[in-house]
Parts: sequence; C-alpha cells; structure tokens
Amino acid sequence: MTTNRITHIEIDDTGLAAPTPEIEQERKVAIFDLLEDNSFDLAPRGDQPAPDGPYHLGLAIREKRLVVEANTEAGDPAGEFHLSLGPFRQVVKDYFAICESYFDAVKKLPPSQIEAIDMARRGIHNEGARVLQERLEGKADIDIDTARRLFTLICVLHWG
Repeated sequence: MTTNRITHIEIDDTGLAAPTPEIEQERKVAIFDLLEDNSFDLAPRGDQPAPDGPYHLGLAIREKRLVVEANTEAGDPAGEFHLSLGPFRQVVKDYFAICESYFDAVKKLPPSQIEAIDMARRGIHNEGARVLQERLEGKADIDIDTARRLFTLICVLHWG
C-alpha cells in the first residue's frame, strides 16, 4: 500500500447552513471516491522531509480562508495550509449554477440535453481542480482525480 494517500477525511462544517440533499449526496460520493483512490503527498519544508503518510485530512473554512490540515495516521501534525478563497470564488459560483441546472435537467429534460449540461459541469469541475492544484503547489502534490474530489468538498464548504 502506498503512503502518499489520504485514508481519512474530516470536514468541519461548524456554523454552515445545512446542505440540500443533492449537495449532501455530492459530498458523500466525493468522500467515498476520494478514500477509494487518491494521491496526496506533502512537499518537504525547507531541508526537512515531509512526514510519511498515509494522511488524515481536515478541511474547514476559517476567517474566510480554506484550511487544510494533514496529520499522520498516528495523529501527529504533518502540515497545515491556509489558502485564500478568492481564486475559488468564481469557479465555485459557476459550479453551483451549473449543478443547479443539471439537477433540474435530470428531472425533466431528455438525455441529450442532460449530457450537454453534464459536459459543461465537468469542464467547470476540472477548472476548480486545476485551481486547487495550483494553490497547493509547493505544499502538497495531488493528481487531477484527487483535486476534483477535493474541489467538490471545497464547494460543499462554500455552501454555508
């Protein structure tokens, strides 16, 4: 088993509004998929190597910043990052708008129109994942699938 991975994820949604059933489902799927398959490797800090994984990850929004806390499986702190939410604002807004269209479309539109909306949704989702990878550069290395799933969880935190 590889050590550069996440084996547990905790989302601190303290003080956030309750998500809709659709958003809660997105959250559950993202966590399940993330824990099934991910790649997460902390970058060394200066001349200090990063603590070995696997990692337990915590996500929260505090003081209008995304806080990512990584701990070893033994519970020792491995890294903490505070990222500005500014670079995520527009893509999260766009993602919620397209998701709302998608959820409405599933109820009443033909498959061809649902597929078109889903393709747009995936494109925006990929953009959010790319932004996350850029923001974590030099802090943690994640693959595109891990970034996509973590972006979904960031969106869930934005919901509040």
